[in-house]
Amino acid sequence: MAVAVMAALLAAAPPAAAQGPDAAAGGALRIEGAWARATPPAARTGAAYLTIINTGGEPDRLVAASSPAAAQAELHTHISEGNVARMQQLQAIDIPAGGRLSFAPGGLHVMLVNLQGPLRDGTRFPLTLRFARAGEITIEVPVSRSAPAAAPAHRH
Repeated sequence: MAVAVMAALLAAAPPAAAQGPDAAAGGALRIEGAWARATPPAARTGAAYLTIINTGGEPDRLVAASSPAAAQAELHTHISEGNVARMQQLQAIDIPAGGRLSFAPGGLHVMLVNLQGPLRDGTRFPLTLRFARAGEITIEVPVSRSAPAAAPAHRH
């Protein structure tokens, strides 16, 4: 009887953290490949990049982000108007059912505004992502001078 109860509890438990040191899971969502570029000492802004994988049958929506590394964390994308590219803040980002969404330089990113200090190569900081369905998922974001080899490149 105790074995059956334990097996039922384990089967109902949410999945453990996703594979890899810079990954996290929350229900049907997995966050992988998180990283941020190191900033100069006087920089007031930085950016975090990651990949969101929705393994579920229902869409979700990223509605906010926060981090103690910055006063604000905003969802951004780059848009092109003629020959000019500029950033645009987004209120939310849809994550399709069974889909994969990559945040990368030149595309989607989490903009960190009014940094509490520089993002130093080799350090990490927490970033909390809030989803409409999955709730909050907190990840550790490693900081490096350049994109990790596994980070997806943004293509038009």
